[in-house]
Amino acid sequence: MTTVAAAQGFTRDADGYENLHMVVEGIHCPSCIRKIEGSLTQLAGVVSARVNLSTRRLAVSWEKGALEPEDVVARVEALGFRAVPFNPDLMRDQEAAEDKRLLRAIGVAGFAAANIMLLSVSVWSGNVSDMGEATRTLMHWISALIALPAIAYAGQPFFRSAARAIAARSLNMDVPISLAVLLAAGMSVFQTMQGGRHAYFDAAVMLLFFLLIGRYLDRRMRTRARSAVQNLLALRSRAAMVIWEDGRQRPLPLEALSPGMRVAVAAGERIPVDGIVTSGTGEVDTSLVTGESVPRTTRPGDLVYAGTLNLSGALELEVKAADEDTLLAEIVRLMEAAEQGRARYVRLADRAARVYAPAVHGLAGASFLGWLMLGGVGWEAALMTAITVLIITCPCALGLAVPAVQVVASGRLLEHGVLLKSGDGLERLAAINHVVFDKTGTLTVGAPELANRSEIDDDDLREAATIAAASRHPLARALVEAAGTVPVANHVHEEPGRGLSLGDVRLGSRAWCGVDEDKNDGNASELWFKRPGKPPVCFRFQDRLKTDAAPAIAALKRMGLAVELLSGDREGPVEAVARALGIDQSQAGKTPDQKIARLEKLAVQGRRVLMVGDGLNDAPALAAAFASMSPATGADISQTAADFVIQGNSLMPVVFTLDIARATRRLILQNFGLALIYNLIAVPIAVAGLVTPLIAAIAMSASSVVVIANAMRLKAPNAVARKATP
Repeated sequence: MTTVAAAQGFTRDADGYENLHMVVEGIHCPSCIRKIEGSLTQLAGVVSARVNLSTRRLAVSWEKGALEPEDVVARVEALGFRAVPFNPDLMRDQEAAEDKRLLRAIGVAGFAAANIMLLSVSVWSGNVSDMGEATRTLMHWISALIALPAIAYAGQPFFRSAARAIAARSLNMDVPISLAVLLAAGMSVFQTMQGGRHAYFDAAVMLLFFLLIGRYLDRRMRTRARSAVQNLLALRSRAAMVIWEDGRQRPLPLEALSPGMRVAVAAGERIPVDGIVTSGTGEVDTSLVTGESVPRTTRPGDLVYAGTLNLSGALELEVKAADEDTLLAEIVRLMEAAEQGRARYVRLADRAARVYAPAVHGLAGASFLGWLMLGGVGWEAALMTAITVLIITCPCALGLAVPAVQVVASGRLLEHGVLLKSGDGLERLAAINHVVFDKTGTLTVGAPELANRSEIDDDDLREAATIAAASRHPLARALVEAAGTVPVANHVHEEPGRGLSLGDVRLGSRAWCGVDEDKNDGNASELWFKRPGKPPVCFRFQDRLKTDAAPAIAALKRMGLAVELLSGDREGPVEAVARALGIDQSQAGKTPDQKIARLEKLAVQGRRVLMVGDGLNDAPALAAAFASMSPATGADISQTAADFVIQGNSLMPVVFTLDIARATRRLILQNFGLALIYNLIAVPIAVAGLVTPLIAAIAMSASSVVVIANAMRLKAPNAVARKATP
């Protein structure tokens, strides 16, 4: 298995690093994750090692040649875990089988606990009446006959995990649990053989019963809160129907496909590759890419993406990208990187858990010695108190406080067409108090149209369009569209925020082309075309505001945020947009450097700025802002520098994401508070010997379930005040 897992998950990236992606079986809590990550980062050459809490996927990167993939897998398996290649179908089957095993174990433990409790009630009643020693001992032996087989079967999930940890010379949360159960059962057998008045079979079995219920509920809640990555992976096809040169069709696995191949997609199937439609017409659900719920009519020449659903009509595609090179795979990588990112709250929880674990082990040892030497009790009672301390202080609630909320938040954002690219993006977004918008393509549709076509000479239009074809700016694209099919000029230089140049020929802003400022044209956006010896030509464009721009701006203001418009366009069109949307502060004619300077000035004034702009044209400003969002679709998603990517043309997701960020911060702080309150109450009571192992197990399981249940509140329809669509 070591070789298979290493071979299937190994890749090399463009930066020269080698990477390994695989699934790690046997992970039950954040302590397991810390153990794996900590051990792998100690290997020479390892740059990063991250385990996703939801999908259990491990991503390791190291310097080229420093390690072999088999070394990483061997280290993971030496820790007592099992590394397997990633297979979504196999994972679902394994999870279903594990759920069934847990339910069977719960049934066995519950049956045994109920019957033993009936016997225990008889013993307790007899202890205050006239039950004889022989009768009591018989009751204890009957309890043992029920309890011992039940413990041997129902305790397997804990025993196996503890055995793996001990074999790897480490500890996990299942070690003290297993120790508590086995000691309680062993001491009960000892007391029964000695004819003692007390046995703990009921406590041992009930301990298992409640722990199993807690683990099952934890699994079910994690399934409901399943990472957005897991949901995306379910959209991936396993094979594609390839059309060969002789017209025959035969399925091939995705890893065997290469660009240029032709594949057939029947109605109702998910599209397996990124490709160009060569034949057929159909309705395609593109919500994964565009964020829009309305299906798009797809015709020959259109680009379609893996994971989207062909609703009607048979399509033939020419493969452009397959398997790990598709947009879907890129989105999965971005989402995993974001979920595995380390925000300040996550780092705080990690540090607390690392300090907390050795502290409680020391506390348990001190409790044992204190009760044994100073408390005047026997070793049995002292040991049970120490084990109770270990059980009740397991830091699972603390470790789950942040990731449980983050996983739910990223899933909710993806449902509404927002991709989270930065691990600490939500944390920063929740703290912003100032929003800065770009204009073109952000507040406007980003599809300007040439408004003065009748005034432009055809030759001037074509010549300018050959230069404009080298740029992705919305005005340049509009110019090319107006000109029709034109060749792309070579050696064109683009100066961000100013324009294009080809030798002495310039296309861009008024200042870039040296045109006097008195030549004004009101509220229209413009491009100027300047050639030596010829008068400058002005191309004027009109763009439409997004339909939900005004409601989005109004909602941001109601949230108490200052809103500002910062654009590289001329003053006329910028002021017109600001007036239409009710934006009080606007600045026009700003270059990328000037935008950064404005953001830095706001930061000095104590403003925490959210920049919303074009992920390509505004990349420097997006990187300089406290937090950033960018509308993007298709291939732009992987290129934008923003913390959040809004798929589609709506602006209400900006408001929705802010609501989610604030709700996420609130729930994380609540979870920290719940974990703190639990420990402030539970630890002193356990050390004082006022809690049995049974109550400790119930309390520990309940604390983890409460934390996850609190995170699940983010999935409720009324968790945030606003929807992502108007």
